Amino acid sequence: MTRHVDEEYDHIRQSLLRMGGLVEEMIENSRRALLDRDSGLASRVIGEDRKVDETEKQIDELCHGVLALQQPTAVDLRFLVAVMKITTDLERVGDLACNICRSVRDLHGEPPFGAYGEAGALFLAARRMVSESLDAFLRRDADLAMEVWRRDDEIDRVYKRFVRELLESTQSDRQAVAPTFQLILIGRSLERIADHATNIAEDVIYYVQGVDIRHAETDYGSAKKGV
Repeated sequence: MTRHVDEEYDHIRQSLLRMGGLVEEMIENSRRALLDRDSGLASRVIGEDRKVDETEKQIDELCHGVLALQQPTAVDLRFLVAVMKITTDLERVGDLACNICRSVRDLHGEPPFGAYGEAGALFLAARRMVSESLDAFLRRDADLAMEVWRRDDEIDRVYKRFVRELLESTQSDRQAVAPTFQLILIGRSLERIADHATNIAEDVIYYVQGVDIRHAETDYGSAKKGV
């Protein structure tokens, strides 16, 4: 019986990690689509969204099945709650990658614009946060999750600087207005992806330590004392 239950939890864990890998790939391909001005790749990313949605539903069904048939311990219950919340955030990250790719397709007819490359830093930072939040979940590493959580303010600053520089560029080049608008939308989507990675990090801390740090400016070291 115990072996069967362990296999169910492992199946849920592996399904979540596969979903995370798919979403990370969507972020990377949306970056490539922008920098290479590849509208075909952008369309393929958008097509992947259905797979992400189906995986979210499958994982939710697995979790609900365990909740209905088993009596999870406290840590297992936190695991299941965290998984269902993380899949919601990953699904939304997938949606945001699709939004980026829709902007990429809108940019396809525009002349090359120097700020495309500057968006690369936001892409890399957002993807790193998603990747490390999932690594923290896999390794049950609340300290790594806290590092991701703290990085959210840095992403916000990078995004604001990115938008400010874009708006300044339109003052000297009126033809840059259309691509600037799309790049601001892309930057906003990347900032939101980072927010969802932060949510995942919060869920990992709750799962591992039983500490809820949402909506609070707290330090993980002091929060642990409340466990």
